[in-house]
Parts: sequence; C-alpha cells; structure tokens
Amino acid sequence: MLELLQYQFMRNAAVAAILVSIACGTVGSYVVTKRIVSISGGISHAAFGGVGLGYLLGVNPVTSAIPFTVAAALTMGAVTRRTRISEDTAIGVLWSAGMALGILFINLSPGYAPDLFSYLFGNILMVDNGDLWTMLVLDLIIISSALLFNREFVAICFDEEYAEVLGVPVDAFYLYLLVLVAISVVVLIKAAGIILVMALLTIPAALAKDFSSDMADIMVKASAIGIITALAGLWISYIFNVSSGAVIVLVLTALFGAVQLIKRRF
Repeated sequence: MLELLQYQFMRNAAVAAILVSIACGTVGSYVVTKRIVSISGGISHAAFGGVGLGYLLGVNPVTSAIPFTVAAALTMGAVTRRTRISEDTAIGVLWSAGMALGILFINLSPGYAPDLFSYLFGNILMVDNGDLWTMLVLDLIIISSALLFNREFVAICFDEEYAEVLGVPVDAFYLYLLVLVAISVVVLIKAAGIILVMALLTIPAALAKDFSSDMADIMVKASAIGIITALAGLWISYIFNVSSGAVIVLVLTALFGAVQLIKRRF
C-alpha cells in the first residue's frame, strides 16, 4: 500500500477514502439509530438528477449535485411529515423522479457524457484536487453540525415525543438531519457511486453500534471502521484492477457478516 502512495492519484484516493469515512461515520450513526436507511437510499438515487443537471449546464456534476440533493432531501422530508402520503410512497416517487430527471438532463446535454459510470458506480481513483476540497468543506459542515447539535439529533433519533417535550423543534432538526444525509451522499458519489452509497452510510455505523451505545463513540468507531475498510478495498481494487467502490462495499459486507457470525457463536 505504501508503495502505491508514490502515485498522485493513489494519494488523492487515500485522502478521499478518509474524508468519505468521516462523513459516513458521523451521519451514518444518526441514520442507523433513527432507522431512516430507506430515506437515505431515496436521497442518494435522487442525487442522480443533480449529476445530470451538471452535464446539462456544463459544470462539475458533484457541484451541481449539492443543491439538487439538498432540495430533494428537504422535499422528501416535508412530504413525509406534512402530508398523508406514506413514507415509502414518497421515497419511491422522489427516487424515481430524481433518476428520471438525471437521464433527461443527460439526454438533453450536448455531446457524450464522460465518466457517467463513475457517478453511478464510483471510481475513487479518479478523484482530483477539486473533488478533495469539496469533500473537505462538506465534511467540515457535517462535523460542525454534529458537534453543535448532537444533543438535538440524539433526542430525535431515540424519541421524538420526548424531544418535543424538552423543547426541541423536532421537524426542523429532522429536516436538518436529512440535509446532512444529502451532503454525505454528495461526498460519497465519487468514491462509491450513487448505487452503492447506502452501504457506506449504514454498514460502518451498524458495526460500530454492536460495540457501543454512546453516539459519539459510535461515530468514532464507525469512522475508523470506514477508514480501514476503505483503504483495504482501495488497495485490493488497485491490485486486481476492478471497481473500487464495489470492492470497498464487499469488504464492509464481509466484515459485517463475520461480526454477526462471531456474535452468534459467543
């Protein structure tokens, strides 16, 4: 692994793996505890509309995905909270609409859409310096939000009714949490792709929850698990010349399965 770091693209990929893991460990802990994995999946697939918009406007798809994905998250949260539409229906509609808009925007954009598969399935080896700066800024937003509002997020994750009694504006913080999920999705797009985002958001946090019940500790452990498995997956994918995002997810899945087997035996 150390020999591979002599290459600039591998150094970028390693830094991206660390930044991605921090985002996953922080927001994923809330996602798993709040049990909003399905909503996270809807947000991640709706993000494809923002990628398509980037191709249409001729800007970096990751940059265009930020406001689009945040808007999709807020819409999804508002629909599920303020209408009689069931949560799974709202997720299905917005999931499909986002993907459809992405396809339409790409069809309308002039010429061929380069690197489209890297946004769908991820290619962490193609992360450039601009992507790293975007990831860093988004990570800082996520970490700052968690430090400032961890009490409120924990309250709504465990018991919304009790949080309301304590005076926490539940709806506002729920929407804010979905915004953080949207930001995490954008951080993950280049590394894992839209298709595999859910795995990176949920598996490290789910593993960390097996060893701790304190939210801050879960976040730290989830981030550490993410960093180790992401770097391992990155190294394996480079050696065998296969998709990095898929290998990282498979390493995480294998670890999750192994932990569950060990727990059952002991």
